[in-house]
Amino acid sequence: MQKYSISIDPDKTAKAYGYELHCSPKASMNLAYAIKGMKIVVAEKYLNEIIGMKKSVPAVFHKGKISHQKGIGPGSYPQKTAKYLLKILKNAENNAEYKGFDVENMVIAHISTYGGRIIKGIMPRAQGRATNKNKKTTNIEIILKEVD
Repeated sequence: MQKYSISIDPDKTAKAYGYELHCSPKASMNLAYAIKGMKIVVAEKYLNEIIGMKKSVPAVFHKGKISHQKGIGPGSYPQKTAKYLLKILKNAENNAEYKGFDVENMVIAHISTYGGRIIKGIMPRAQGRATNKNKKTTNIEIILKEVD
């Protein structure tokens, strides 16, 4: 059982957790900030637009060296992160449906992303040397709450 960063009433909420996903922690922070508070249907549509590169995510965190997008300022299209986030959102939606909640009236009450384990790797270089080529992972948790 995963430990969530917030304790919330389990009778009124549904949760889902993505563990050690192979996507950028920085991109996932911006994407999580963008979809927090949205209804499930709206969030799924938004994530699908990001995957199709029709809409960009505004950069709120870690926005140095990010190019400007028309109308929003610094932003990007984190497609890989959006795919993982869409899977976790579907999982939370299925958990809510299993608990008997009305899925149409569920909103994202809490979403948290943070860095996971770093997978060590090396890249061979000239003259018998090597440098690090590590891969970052991300943990993502979503908590849905029913709104009247």
